[in-house]
Amino acid sequence: MFLLLFSNKLSGSIPFEINNQTHLKRFDLSDNHFTGHLPENLCLGGFLERFIASDNHFIGSIPKSLRNCTSLIRVRLQGNQLSGNIGDNFGVYPHLVYMELSYNKFYGELSINWGQCQNLTSLKISNNDISGRISPNLGDASQLHLLDLSSNKLYGEIPKELGKLTFLIELNLGNNKFFGHVPYNFGMLSNLEGLNLSRNSLSGLIPELGNCKKLWMLDLSNNHLSKYIPLQIGNMHFLQYLDLSLNFLIGEIPQQLGDLKTLEFLNLSHNALSGSIPSNFDQMLSLRYIDLSYNQLEGPIPNIKAFREATVEAFRNNKGLCGNATGLKACPSTISHNSHVKKRNKVMKLILVFLGVFFLIFIIVGITICFRSRKMKIEIKPKEEEHQNMFVVWSFDGKMVYEKIIEATEDFDDKHIIGVGGHGIVYKAELSTGQVVAVKKLHPLSEDSVVNLKAFTSEIHSLTEIRHRNIIKLHGFCSHPRHLLLVYQFLEGGSLEKILNNDELALEFDWIKRVNVVKGVASALSYIHHDCSNPIIHRDISSKNVLLDSEYESHVSDFGTARIMSSDTSYWTSFAGTFGYTAPGMLFK
Repeated sequence: MFLLLFSNKLSGSIPFEINNQTHLKRFDLSDNHFTGHLPENLCLGGFLERFIASDNHFIGSIPKSLRNCTSLIRVRLQGNQLSGNIGDNFGVYPHLVYMELSYNKFYGELSINWGQCQNLTSLKISNNDISGRISPNLGDASQLHLLDLSSNKLYGEIPKELGKLTFLIELNLGNNKFFGHVPYNFGMLSNLEGLNLSRNSLSGLIPELGNCKKLWMLDLSNNHLSKYIPLQIGNMHFLQYLDLSLNFLIGEIPQQLGDLKTLEFLNLSHNALSGSIPSNFDQMLSLRYIDLSYNQLEGPIPNIKAFREATVEAFRNNKGLCGNATGLKACPSTISHNSHVKKRNKVMKLILVFLGVFFLIFIIVGITICFRSRKMKIEIKPKEEEHQNMFVVWSFDGKMVYEKIIEATEDFDDKHIIGVGGHGIVYKAELSTGQVVAVKKLHPLSEDSVVNLKAFTSEIHSLTEIRHRNIIKLHGFCSHPRHLLLVYQFLEGGSLEKILNNDELALEFDWIKRVNVVKGVASALSYIHHDCSNPIIHRDISSKNVLLDSEYESHVSDFGTARIMSSDTSYWTSFAGTFGYTAPGMLFK
């Protein structure tokens, strides 16, 4: 038996006769103006499969007969004024496929019963007053394709068990009170097309979502997310909507974002992003809306329609953006031909000076390498064998070494990245010889090139003086016109930071292993402070610079900010390192 009265604009209360129909299989009153309470006895006969009363003016609680109505397949009650404790009103429905309760006045906590609805594909309970935490049991509803719990008062950490919902296409938990990190395993939801976690209090890093190839909408705005924009976002080639605004993001806008050819909406406002807008943004012809306000960006804006026609608010409060858009100054290169020539001449002079300095450094490094190689050929001593670098291992053929690294990393393809640091990016390189090494490529030479060269030489000078089981081994270095490279031993355990930020790995990282890591770091520091001919101060001991091997043996890395001290000299330098980790005494040394 069916009762279909939808879209007739009927009003008033439900007639008493309808209220007593107990053999109905489908009951549809949607899109009318009915008031009063929902019929109480519809499911007493155990036949009801579809109960649809959306977009009316019903009040009161859910009929009690629905709690044990195991025949239900589809329920749509959204767009009313229904109320009551949502945790008490619903049971376990073995056949239920679709449940929509949005835009009502339900309160209380979500029932754990939803996880037992094994055929449930859509659960939508947005825009209500529900509170409490999401039960990890919801991750057992393995057929869920759509989960929308947005605009409620849910709090606590987002359960990592939601990462088991491999069929999820849309996940919306926006506008709640969630805190903690975004579960790392969300990046494994390969069918995900829409992810909205906006307007919460989530912290930590933006998770790696490289496997979410189908994602077209990503909204992480209005949280407390920090550090850098992940490079992997550039791999989401179907992305149309990206909002990372109102967070604490730093660093430059990754050039990889310019690969998002289908992107239409981009909001990076209210962060602390710096540098210039990547030049390949000129190719993002699908862009319709942009907002880069309240950052520290500078330089020219891309010459495409979305930027040219953006309002002045889209660029407000930056360091110095310029270009052809309302409210922006013209870039110096477009003011006049003469100023363009002067600017070009000035740049050319700076380039020539820099090339001269770089060429001088290159000659000095080359002479040093030749001197060391000649000395090793003439005098083969145990000590020299112990200090072999990668050029000795590979027959001093620096060109061959560089080409092998380029081949192993596929010209530094992003898929080989295993870490990002202040001065460069670290890649895993499996050479044709079978040897696996870690290669740090310093950031492209720019106005900060002096800093990068300083870190490059500091790392070499420090690590060639050190031999200790708890300090990473430097195989060698490459000084190439395109890249400055440092080559280290590869440690499969990754960084201590990665383990501590991963719930599963942290659980396996018991106290015995933790104490062993601390002992290793202490042993390394004791060695460089007291047992080297000249003491070495690391100046940046942090969890990201402590690497672990497969046995959880710790190795201190990243000596780019280290200083080799002299016993009779005082040192006053600018601060270097990571705030929150550097020893207080080093802040003024």
